[in-house]
Amino acid sequence: MKFKAILTSTLLIGCALVAQTAQRPAASQTERMYQSSAQSAQRKFMHIVENGRRSAPDQTPTVLSENEVNAYVASSYVKLPTGVQSVRFRGRPGVIDAMARVDFDQITASRRESNPLLMLFSGVHDVHVVANAAASGGRARVEIQSVDIDGVSVPRMALEFFISHYLTPKYPDIGMTSTFNLAYRIDKATVGNGTLTVTQK
Repeated sequence: MKFKAILTSTLLIGCALVAQTAQRPAASQTERMYQSSAQSAQRKFMHIVENGRRSAPDQTPTVLSENEVNAYVASSYVKLPTGVQSVRFRGRPGVIDAMARVDFDQITASRRESNPLLMLFSGVHDVHVVANAAASGGRARVEIQSVDIDGVSVPRMALEFFISHYLTPKYPDIGMTSTFNLAYRIDKATVGNGTLTVTQK
């Protein structure tokens, strides 16, 4: 689904580097809650798609909770990028806080380099990304503010080098700052405290 622009952008950068494995307790009740949240998110995404195909979309905002987004990303509805084993998002006004477990060797497998700037990016690690995110007028902007690997801050120069060598060749619109058009007549997408609110026009 082309929508998920803000999620996908952070998933590909933020995420192509990101922090902490999202653990799900094995209890069946908890599993059912996850499934219910993922299904709820799927229904909302499908509403956005169908609404966006109308000549005059309903402008009532669609609100996704943090639990719905995380359950959806952890479900079979989503195929994570190569090397990203798990990902979890937290939101606060205008900010996406992404955490995941990343296998950098899978990401860099097709292009090995000996540059010392890339020594950080090997093996399996917990990665944490904080990004500013906003969308209005049908355009979204995601700007990476900080990245740490296993709690160690990644120098901006090393991060820029990694992104330009391993992410941008696959995803040309991705960089430290990413801007892109929103699909399905999405006019605004706003990150709040544990929410993502989408308005179509």
